[in-house]
Amino acid sequence: MVHSKTGSLLPVAGPAETPYLFVRGLPSAPHFDPELMKRITLFALTNIAVLVVISIVVRALGLDRWISAHGMSYTGLMVMSMVIGFSGSLFSLLISKWMAIRAYSIELIKTPSNSTEQWLVQTVREQSEKAGIPMPDVGVYDSPEANAFATGRSRKSALVAVSSGLLHQMRQREVEGVLAHEVAHIANGDMVTMTLLQGVLNTFVIFFSRVIGLLVDSFLQGNRRDEEGRSSGTGIGFFIGSLVAQIFLGLLASLVVMAYSRRREFAADAMAARIEGRDAMVGALQRLKMIHEGGGVLDDRSASLAAFKISHNYGNWFASHPPLDDRIRALQQTV
Repeated sequence: MVHSKTGSLLPVAGPAETPYLFVRGLPSAPHFDPELMKRITLFALTNIAVLVVISIVVRALGLDRWISAHGMSYTGLMVMSMVIGFSGSLFSLLISKWMAIRAYSIELIKTPSNSTEQWLVQTVREQSEKAGIPMPDVGVYDSPEANAFATGRSRKSALVAVSSGLLHQMRQREVEGVLAHEVAHIANGDMVTMTLLQGVLNTFVIFFSRVIGLLVDSFLQGNRRDEEGRSSGTGIGFFIGSLVAQIFLGLLASLVVMAYSRRREFAADAMAARIEGRDAMVGALQRLKMIHEGGGVLDDRSASLAAFKISHNYGNWFASHPPLDDRIRALQQTV
């Protein structure tokens, strides 16, 4: 039975209680989603903008003629970079909900069978209405970590999942803060924004790593030319140079993605405070801090979802979440 907002921890399955009886379910059948079409259009426009930026930079530096002179199609390289850079990110977004359900064996609550399930669904419904978004699916996954995450390709096809460990270790009011945080991620469109950012950075990484590979290969080959005065083709220097450059540029891109992710967490915290109340969000973060300081468990079955959890590794430049103390301080300083 669910206790009062200031009471003890939420009930969970255990020897002395009635086990959860979740209805196993899958995402609803595909249907026309106007919002998804808007997102795809946004992807297309972003692709065009990226190509324009790369084209301006490359032509201003004279790299287009230099690339062609070294036996590689400048236009072909741009198109390849864009396709590879965005296709992986877009595909990951489209199957994110499906993958999350399977990676974490999430039990979707289609028909609540006890008071806790009813409370979870009702809370997310009320918060979604306050945020102005459609009701997302709600599910629970079996894990000792105290965590939750939101995923899905759009606001109309989203999922909020909480761990059994979170229900074990948090009070009801604290869980409400966590749920509001995840609803805020959906309302802010963070999943799509992260995908766009990753796709843009992937395109730049792939394109400029190949350019660097050509520079390395050109240096190693010297001035060897064919009878028409063109480069004799790429050698091992191109592949090694491209690989090393892609790893290095990829790390730099990760810094940008993680910096945005940390900033996005502050925004989700602030919106959650408006939806559910600052006390709920602050209480949730304080409880998470206590759990982490006590040696809390981290469940990384799907690393791609780490940035969408309420809490993950933090405290360095490659962290997806800012330190809990900073998040708590930011909320407490909010008027």
